[in-house]
Amino acid sequence: MKKEKNISLSVSLLPVFVLLLTGALSVFKWKIGMLFPLISSVITTSIIAFLTGKKWSDLEKGLTKGISVVLQPVMILIIVGSIIGTWIASGTIPTIIFYGLKFISPAIFIPLTAVLTAVVSTSIGTSFTSIATVGIALMAVGNGMGFPAPLTASAVISGAFFGDKISPLSDTTNIAPAIAGCDLFEHVAHMLWDTVPAFLISLIIYYFINLKYAAATLTETATVNSLIIGLEEAFYITPVLLILPLFTIFLAARKKPAVPTLMSVSLIGAFAALVFQNSSLNQALSAFTFGYSSETGISMLDTMLSKGGITSMGGTIILMVTAASLGGLMKETGVLDTILNKVMTMIKKDSHLNLAALFSSFFVGFTTGAQMLAIIIPGNLFAASFSEHNLHSKNLSRAVESGGTLGITLVPWSVPAIFASSMLGVRPIEFIPFLFFPMLVLLFNIFYSITGISITKIDKNKSAERKKLKTALSEKL
Repeated sequence: MKKEKNISLSVSLLPVFVLLLTGALSVFKWKIGMLFPLISSVITTSIIAFLTGKKWSDLEKGLTKGISVVLQPVMILIIVGSIIGTWIASGTIPTIIFYGLKFISPAIFIPLTAVLTAVVSTSIGTSFTSIATVGIALMAVGNGMGFPAPLTASAVISGAFFGDKISPLSDTTNIAPAIAGCDLFEHVAHMLWDTVPAFLISLIIYYFINLKYAAATLTETATVNSLIIGLEEAFYITPVLLILPLFTIFLAARKKPAVPTLMSVSLIGAFAALVFQNSSLNQALSAFTFGYSSETGISMLDTMLSKGGITSMGGTIILMVTAASLGGLMKETGVLDTILNKVMTMIKKDSHLNLAALFSSFFVGFTTGAQMLAIIIPGNLFAASFSEHNLHSKNLSRAVESGGTLGITLVPWSVPAIFASSMLGVRPIEFIPFLFFPMLVLLFNIFYSITGISITKIDKNKSAERKKLKTALSEKL
């Protein structure tokens, strides 16, 4: 048998270097997307694994583990594709666009977009569904008013991930405290320190950027009016159709499982297409499978509404699975552990520990593109160290949530960035510069780590009392 060798830090960083180099060339020169850079990094990691004594079966195990992490998100993506198709065919998304164009003031459109998406995302606990429904509608409204697509997309993403980070219904918001070892609501309350000020400052920045374009939108009234007329002619517009997104929020608030909930609202959307738009069964099922094809004769409107369907999610799913495969390989071959363990040796103070957890979470998201891995791996790695340094576990849960849930949106090849790009029709490299909310959350966490503000210590007396009570109780039992 070939003996396995330890992997040096310089060798472990090779897959990251390859990913960065090919990614930069792909984005700025070749313009071929992120699939080739991810595969290049997968190949580099595999070569390192073979040279250090790993067997093909080990690599297969890593690939399987990596892909298993994204199986539920893949299923959700498939259903989300069908929701987009049926909600357009039913007139639900056209109705949201119609009322948005008619009643939303251009003077506050961009900050209002972030707020509306945040309300929906917090209510249902998922950024993906928020982006794929109300997000698409708001993108259409923004395009109609003349706002730059990357700016509108960034407001949609910021609002969607505000809810993903703060909502008790969100899977990441539940996983972070579970891994770190603290209470869910302790975790949510502790995140108010970074989430609320970062979001408020983002809204202020969006407001002032919005002013630059608001005056120009006054000249777009002819375009807006033509879109409104086009929607009225192509669809039966009624407030009744707004019941469908409200029903989705209701089901989510009742904590119903995501997959059956989303599938049910997709099928209800298909039924609504039969009832409200006089679609045939074949047309409704076609929208479910292949997406809706708009033929209003208004090019902007047809571009907005020709979306959705299960098959439309193929490219996004391929990228997601490839990114997850890379994460699984880097974990299984020890490449990721080598880098993170090196980070652990650099910790000298409490502030270093909190910064290391934040950095590690962002780094795992950067290299794997997967939210769950960016939370779970650093959460497990740092849990004991936080306890040893007498730091409350909610500090750790906030750090990994900030880096894993929000920081990852700044990574062009991450699952959230790829998904948002495919839904909103804007390349990650275009909307990332306007993602002020995740940038500010990371900066607030760095500031708190350095200054010690909001970094909670464990009360040693209370901790000792709890341990004594726990020991006495176990002896009685």
